[in-house]
Amino acid sequence: AISDQWPPRLLLAYGSLSARFPADLYKMAVLQRGQLQAFAADRRAAAPRATVSTRQFTRVVLSSRSRKSISPVCQATAEAYKGDLLNKSYYPTSADASNSNKRWYVIDAEGQTLGRLATLAATYIRGKHLPTYTPSMDMGGYVIIVNADKVKVTGNKFTDKTYFNHVTGRPGSYRIEYFKDLQARLPERILERAVKGMLPKGALGRDIRLHLKVFKGASHTHEAQQPTNITSEINVKPKNSAGAKLREQLKKQ
Repeated sequence: AISDQWPPRLLLAYGSLSARFPADLYKMAVLQRGQLQAFAADRRAAAPRATVSTRQFTRVVLSSRSRKSISPVCQATAEAYKGDLLNKSYYPTSADASNSNKRWYVIDAEGQTLGRLATLAATYIRGKHLPTYTPSMDMGGYVIIVNADKVKVTGNKFTDKTYFNHVTGRPGSYRIEYFKDLQARLPERILERAVKGMLPKGALGRDIRLHLKVFKGASHTHEAQQPTNITSEINVKPKNSAGAKLREQLKKQ
């Protein structure tokens, strides 16, 4: 009666701990030890077979579902977006900033104000006119400025504006030159320094300032690049620029 009420696993445990349990229960466990061991062996042998059959059945069901439903969804997603699926925000790569993708622009400085001209040149060198502009990348193009000797300044800057530079790089050895004198001696430097002051101060600025090509006369040596003339955009307000018109067209679409 007691053996029918107690599970076989507990009877084996109580048989090994005879000091803690009644003597009749221990004797019953010893007599039935062989039968219980055979029962446990059969149970252990039957358990792996059931597990293997269940795993094989589960594996077949999952593979069949993945082939029919999951793989087409992943394939369609990869075709629609080929970047990082977890981060869809745009960031240009080195291929986007390569020189093969850069455009060339030309500005005629004859009769133009120095500050407005330098602002336009720095904007196109940085690439701020493009929707792909990124502050940490070189996304702009090359800017050519011709007729640098005919640029104008407002007010009394023609006679009062000065340019300071060290001759030897040592304290005390410096030179101050007025705008009118520098324009007569080396007019390209006026525009180079004006645009340089509007570019970043660092490794990126040192690289992209070389994208400015300034010439004294009306001709330049970059005709093969077929530059686009953007002189007409110097005095255009942002609300009337080509970028604003393009945004309005995109909104209507």
